[in-house]
Amino acid sequence: MASDRQVIAVAGVGHLGRYICEELLAAPDFDVIVLSRQVCLRNLHQPPIALHPNTLHNHNTPKSSSTNLPHPTQSTTTSWASKKGIPTHPTDYTPSSILSILNQTNATTLISFINLTSPLYIQIHSALLSACRQSTHCKRLIPSEWIGDVESYPLKPEFYGTTREPFRQALRAQDTVKWTLFNNGWLADYFLPAAKTHMPPIPDEFPVDVNGWRACVRGTGEEVQSWTCGRDIGRAVVEFCRADEWEPVTYVAAEWSTFNTAIKVMEEFYDQPMPRTNKPWGKIQETIEAHKGEKELSPEAEIAQVEEMMVMSYLACPKEKTLRQRDKYFRNVAFRGLRQLLQEAKELEFV
Repeated sequence: MASDRQVIAVAGVGHLGRYICEELLAAPDFDVIVLSRQVCLRNLHQPPIALHPNTLHNHNTPKSSSTNLPHPTQSTTTSWASKKGIPTHPTDYTPSSILSILNQTNATTLISFINLTSPLYIQIHSALLSACRQSTHCKRLIPSEWIGDVESYPLKPEFYGTTREPFRQALRAQDTVKWTLFNNGWLADYFLPAAKTHMPPIPDEFPVDVNGWRACVRGTGEEVQSWTCGRDIGRAVVEFCRADEWEPVTYVAAEWSTFNTAIKVMEEFYDQPMPRTNKPWGKIQETIEAHKGEKELSPEAEIAQVEEMMVMSYLACPKEKTLRQRDKYFRNVAFRGLRQLLQEAKELEFV
């Protein structure tokens, strides 16, 4: 790799991470490598874990799609990276394994998309941090957050309180590695046809099922949300990697709106009414209470916790700070709102 280009290492690429890799690949001043697990994460001497999908139409009436799309496996990630010409380095996510890769590649920044809901998150991210601290050049780390207003609501959803918050404390307790918690609100890709984005549909979680052409509004639907598309997040991360100064928490958002408004935009664009149902806050609360005290996070409890986030507007990035940081870090990123995304999805093969 050219010595005058910074090497960015990406761990646990998943779906959103593909956008970051593609934008780094397109940048003239960066090279990108991928860390790919050589063993199943379940075999790292921890209880079984649930993977939280950071993971959703064609101009005709969309058809229903599967709701159980898998998290990318090592083989699919490696195959995708190979087709893109991105070097892949297998790791067992122990500090020594990660350190060897960082030093071998002269990586300067490590970005994680390893999105776990169990204590295994802390174990793996502690290994990432340890490797960065011991490495020759890799002294910047972006851990896997990619959510909403983590400053106002650091313990929400609850599985972030038990996984992300302990690791945030570990980050604050050291001064060897520079870091930020990067957050983007909802992924606007979930409004797009499944074939137009890297993000697979999550119709049980996201209120608008564009492929099945229906909506299930949580709460009143008037709660403020923010969203950003994956491609724009990738471009923003590239710009952020160019910055010398990092703030501890970083936000991006293309726009702030509500799901009621978003549904109207969809109906107008496709000239088609969208059938909708409603799940009141009380029903969500019942589900949360029914699963309290569980040793392992069930899919039902996980979805209910995310539903709480949307009803309470916890996923909306704080507007004043987000706009300030947009001016500070992201002047070169043209963030696209929902209407523009829908139009580009109509015109382009892939957004």
